[in-house]
Amino acid sequence: MSLAVAIALVSCGLFFLAGLAAGVWKYRCIMTSANAQAPVYVDVCHRSSLLYAFACLVLAEFAKRSAWSSAVNAWATAVPIAFFASAVGTYAVHGALRDTDNQLARPHRLGGGTLPSGVVAAYMAALIFGEIGGFLLLFAGFLRGLVVG
Repeated sequence: MSLAVAIALVSCGLFFLAGLAAGVWKYRCIMTSANAQAPVYVDVCHRSSLLYAFACLVLAEFAKRSAWSSAVNAWATAVPIAFFASAVGTYAVHGALRDTDNQLARPHRLGGGTLPSGVVAAYMAALIFGEIGGFLLLFAGFLRGLVVG
């Protein structure tokens, strides 16, 4: 098993486990809430963790079939997964703090404080580049393998 596939499969398991645990958190919030609803970002954390688990399987399959080197495939897999993890972490923080129902609304709340808009914009640009760029690299490696191999 290549390093890229191992990274993706371990991450898949961790995201799936996080999603299941966040589901328990969500259920507890619903059961103790006056309106039978969980905070927005508890729900987002739950759903995104489960979706990212399956996204990791997609990355694993493309990494497995990529014509690029093991190192390129590992980086192209790890970078999107790191951003997936940072997103889930952000959702969990907002869910625990119950500080916003839209983390991109200005001012960007974090607990009792705010984050500078430039920091949020830079993070989102890096996330977009990292997630899409990593997948495009794996997809290009897959396509190259179809043409060459």
